Amino acid sequence: MDKNIRIAIIGGGPAGLGAGMYLEKKGYENYVIFEKTDHVGGKCHSPTHNGKRYEMGAIMGVPSYYAVHDMEVFGGVTHDGPRLHRTYRLPNGKPDTRFDKKLFNIPHLLKLKKQIKKFGEILETKYKGYDICGHRGVSEGRYEGYAVSEAREPVSGVNPNLKDLALPFKKFVEMNGVPLVSEIWVQPFTSFGYGYFDEIPAAYVLKYLDFQTMMNFVNVNLWTWKDGTQSIYEAVNKKLKNPARLNSAITKIVRGDKVTITVNGKEEVFDKLIITAPLQVGTINNPVAQGLDSYLDVTDEERALFSKIDYERYHTMAYITAPENYPEASFYVVDNMTPETLGHGMVFYMRWGNEPDQPLVSYVLRKHKNPGETVEAYKARPELEYEATKNTVLEDIAQLGIPPIKEGGKDKIIYEFQAYYFPHVFSEDYANGWYEKVEAMQGKNNTYYAGEIMSFGDMDETVEYSHDLVERFF
Repeated sequence: MDKNIRIAIIGGGPAGLGAGMYLEKKGYENYVIFEKTDHVGGKCHSPTHNGKRYEMGAIMGVPSYYAVHDMEVFGGVTHDGPRLHRTYRLPNGKPDTRFDKKLFNIPHLLKLKKQIKKFGEILETKYKGYDICGHRGVSEGRYEGYAVSEAREPVSGVNPNLKDLALPFKKFVEMNGVPLVSEIWVQPFTSFGYGYFDEIPAAYVLKYLDFQTMMNFVNVNLWTWKDGTQSIYEAVNKKLKNPARLNSAITKIVRGDKVTITVNGKEEVFDKLIITAPLQVGTINNPVAQGLDSYLDVTDEERALFSKIDYERYHTMAYITAPENYPEASFYVVDNMTPETLGHGMVFYMRWGNEPDQPLVSYVLRKHKNPGETVEAYKARPELEYEATKNTVLEDIAQLGIPPIKEGGKDKIIYEFQAYYFPHVFSEDYANGWYEKVEAMQGKNNTYYAGEIMSFGDMDETVEYSHDLVERFF
């Protein structure tokens, strides 16, 4: 492809900045990144309180985040943040000792450890190729992409067992005789807003929490960044030859021989378009997202596929508690990570040890697809209301003994963050080849699709997919 072509990238989050970085590394310098907000990073969002940054979105990484490491190197930053610790509590605030190795129910611990070991072996053998970035070929029983290794060599192969990954994760682990592993995998999955194991295809769970990543999580072998995850993308943006254009309001994109974009009332013409913003069409009940068809000349083929996408109604809330109430570390309320406890706080996270006057951040989900429920019925059913859920979490916080301090007679909430979170499709559409159909559209109408939906909604998978896309098509 001609290195002088003009390329438009929609979105200044990890995927969009990653696309710009990898294009630049290959010699494509005539690109523009359009970001509609006043900052880069997307859901890697790290506001400041008392001179220190805290996290409202992405919290951590692991040593196998090779694409994120590419961005660290490019931006000149490293994972120099505070060491994370975790504890567990019951909803009533008392310690939850089931994951304490010293107090663990020994027979259960031994059974769990045995199943985790078996699961690792199954994934590496029966499901070889499960951890490749992206989903192309999986529903057809094959894999194609980059290996999860520092060398990131391209690999491909045929493995009919991969079709099982379309099953909801709960059915997948039961079918493989390792149901107890859900007790461990649920902690960084459901609590971080990625839905419930009876509704989400196993492919998504295992793209994010491949065995290597999960063991890093279990052993608290984690990366953080002193200035927050957002600092990675701020650093990359500063080093790019064409930093993202912030506050870019795109109102119209028309595709033909060229791509004409109306941004802030003016038309600009490009040769190619890379979309890393949400691909979902129609009305999205979220303050930061809009349907793709609100500005793009969506084709019938795109509409038919992108109407299948759903997302998680997930939000975080940061507040200050009294000095004597700060917990010893961030903690999980595992009993609240179930569909039956939808709307309750699942994690209470603090970044800076037990320093006083730092934000505590709560995490909550507001919708769940019931087993056997059609996608149409699920989408038609209302989600839990945001304000009602917020009040539920405040009640949880009081029960847990870490209530917000009062300011002017009101709870001191310092930040609320609603994101368009974890776009995905459900099992039937996954099994019917949704990803193969979308991948077959890559390049049509001079358009390429990247971002969270194309692999998974964590920062490493989104950046890695941009790497994959650039290597395949540019």
